[in-house]
Amino acid sequence: MELIAASVLGIIQGLTEFLPVSSSAHLILVPWLLGWRPEGIIFDVSLHLGTAIAVLAFFWKDWLALGVEVVRGIRERDPLGNSRRRLAWYLALGTLPAMFVGLQYEKFVEANFRSPLISVATLVVFAVFLYVADRIGDRSRTLDNLSIGDSLWVGCSQALALIPGVSRSGITIGTSLLRNVDRPSAARFSFLLSTPIIVGAAMLQGWHLLEAIRDPVGFSARQGLGGVIEIRWEVLALGTASAALTGFACIRYFLRYIQSRSFLPFVVYRIGLAAVVLIVYLRHGA
Repeated sequence: MELIAASVLGIIQGLTEFLPVSSSAHLILVPWLLGWRPEGIIFDVSLHLGTAIAVLAFFWKDWLALGVEVVRGIRERDPLGNSRRRLAWYLALGTLPAMFVGLQYEKFVEANFRSPLISVATLVVFAVFLYVADRIGDRSRTLDNLSIGDSLWVGCSQALALIPGVSRSGITIGTSLLRNVDRPSAARFSFLLSTPIIVGAAMLQGWHLLEAIRDPVGFSARQGLGGVIEIRWEVLALGTASAALTGFACIRYFLRYIQSRSFLPFVVYRIGLAAVVLIVYLRHGA
């Protein structure tokens, strides 16, 4: 059962992390709807590691180019001398709000915002947000002419993605669209901006895994787990592989899709999912 759950949740994570439909909501709702209890460090590590591999594998050339330009800018004492240098620093600046909020409030959100009803509300509210942003933005700007204001607005919006149902890609893309950025640039900026957060989360979960390997009894006690944690490497590998492969394919498809199409299908999906969850919740309870 754990192997099935790992593969299914890995696929769900790979798809929903990068589509504007909320991965956190799906990872709460799918086990709840199916009656699974797959929470645990193995699932956390595998899903975070998988999406980190996906985003790094897809955008490694972009990050290499940005890193080279940052070094050149420092050497030339002209750190904002071209669009790539500015983009690199804007990404660094935009990462700070989500990093701060995540470090300060992740446990609070985990303890208080995992109700299916919260996901229902946020799925609908931010579906409307994405629809409005896609409709009113004039899409006249690209990555080459982003500003500090853009990075701050989008970075602060990314911090809200800690709440299940919001969607990191959905809210950051929507905010970029409201800033009149075109769809492909908004999506690319969203994915680049998410990379440090996704990789950081994977590193943190990886550290937890190392702690569990070195001291399983102590780790279980510190985390409030019953008994001694069991590391199942086949579950970890399967979850990581399914999340990584699905995530890579999803990024590639999504960037092609939005070249000529709107976000309306994702808006409809979010509202439909919210309706299904609400009906099930009202019929069967929590």
